[in-house]
Amino acid sequence: MKRYSAVVFDWDGTLMDSTHSIASSIQGACRDLSFPVPSDSEARWVIGLSLDIALYRLVPDLTAEQYPLFLESYKEHFHKQDTQLRFFEGVPELVSGLRQKKVMLGVATGKSRAGLDRMLQAQQWHHHFDITRCADESFGKPHPGMLLDIMQSLDLQPEQVLMVGDTSHDVLMARNAGIDSLAVSYGAHDKSTLLDSQPTVMVDTVDAMRGWLDGHVVELN
Repeated sequence: MKRYSAVVFDWDGTLMDSTHSIASSIQGACRDLSFPVPSDSEARWVIGLSLDIALYRLVPDLTAEQYPLFLESYKEHFHKQDTQLRFFEGVPELVSGLRQKKVMLGVATGKSRAGLDRMLQAQQWHHHFDITRCADESFGKPHPGMLLDIMQSLDLQPEQVLMVGDTSHDVLMARNAGIDSLAVSYGAHDKSTLLDSQPTVMVDTVDAMRGWLDGHVVELN
């Protein structure tokens, strides 16, 4: 049985129950700037991509001059909700359990560095992770850059690392980096979309993820 020394998590929709807040903030910014409002499924599909790529995919008519206005509107909508964001039930126990086993933990997210740091500070979670990487300091998903940076920094080989995420973007990033992936179906992308991206394994709940990881990580304590 293959066992992993390191687990890298996506943030939104995987650890943090924030998918609805992101989608509604994108929709709100579209309304503010009089752009066509994407459906919930369209807005959810781009979650995980870096924000600039996500916005240009959803709003192809967005000009360079309008981009900062759209970004400001998006942030205003999101920040009204971010103090209410919580981890999915069972996530704190999952992460604490992996830390107790001395598993190396990382985050690879499409969030900005400022956005992730704000979340980590609000939850007092900096100490849980050995390393974090954001799209605005590397490359956005599905480019493997964030995972390659993490592996190089922690001196890890691809076979030692597992990527966990809720979107096909996470699965494709993992494949592009040569590592295995665990997809969770409770986040932004539905099961059909996730299965089409061919993750190594897929689970439907945090409890199921915890059970699978318990049997597939190297325990060093």
